[in-house]
Amino acid sequence: MKLIVTGGAGFIGSNFIRYWLESHPDDEIVNLDLLTYAGNLASLADVERDFAERYQFVHGDIGNFDLVTHLLKTQRPSVIVNFAAESHNSRAITHPGLFFQTNVVGTQTLLEAAARANIERFHHVSTCEVFGDLDLDSPESFTEESPLRPRTPYNASKAGADLAVRAYSETFKLPVTVSVCCNNYGPYQTPEKVIPHFTVSGFRRVPLTLYRNSSHRREWLHVLDHCRALDLILADGRIGETYNFCSGVAADIETIADTVLAHLGLDQSYKTYVPDRPGHDRRYLLDSSKIRRELDWSPSVPFEDGMRETVDWYRTNEAWWNPILSKLEVNESRWTGK
Repeated sequence: MKLIVTGGAGFIGSNFIRYWLESHPDDEIVNLDLLTYAGNLASLADVERDFAERYQFVHGDIGNFDLVTHLLKTQRPSVIVNFAAESHNSRAITHPGLFFQTNVVGTQTLLEAAARANIERFHHVSTCEVFGDLDLDSPESFTEESPLRPRTPYNASKAGADLAVRAYSETFKLPVTVSVCCNNYGPYQTPEKVIPHFTVSGFRRVPLTLYRNSSHRREWLHVLDHCRALDLILADGRIGETYNFCSGVAADIETIADTVLAHLGLDQSYKTYVPDRPGHDRRYLLDSSKIRRELDWSPSVPFEDGMRETVDWYRTNEAWWNPILSKLEVNESRWTGK
């Protein structure tokens, strides 16, 4: 089987490509990525070396209809897995138009090309943030049927993409599946995200910047458990369905910072606090009973083990993350709004 993976040079996409080629020795992958600020071909150096006969990279935009159409015609993939997205909430506040262009218009363009090419499966990777947020003490959780109530430009652009995928499923009978996941962590995640940001800051003896409301909580899932969930959905997921998955392990940002500091042997003096970004969601909680029941998925990487392994990965891979630091665009020390 041949897959086109969009956004495959990003964090989750690069881990998925590596996982898939290792787990499916007869399959091939074409990686379509525009290489924006979050795309990094260094994340796939070992893939290019070890799987050269089954992997190829194409530099391009999912919003380029002619390019995508040509790629589908010449490569004839069975499956498209769409990771391509602008994905950093803070950056979306300063550049919202980029997020709607890529995440909504780009996804619709990809869907149109896929529908015309009669793709056997279009899988779209979404995020728990499309549902909005919950009170910190709320007993509720988001199911696949929860209404979409995004609160930020990034969340709204991903919700728009989800609706486009559903529309192409209903109107044009494109065989789609959608996955909704909690926060991921693991190797090859850009240092603008909180866990690698804290880790790299600690290595550099730079204060870890926490939002003032550091009690906001997220569930945390290791990226390899995300890849395993996608594998099961592509194999046995029902066409037209959405599948939530999460770890069940929730931690606030204060706990994440303390965990990283403990692994690095640093004290509390390395924490500093900055104003919250506008529209900062308080809490997400997903109900993953559907994928657990239908596809027998459950997370396999304990949070404590995964955090230790992640910190150790960044410790031994400075050559990967150090060049990225100069490219980070968002200054979270203050917010002036739009």
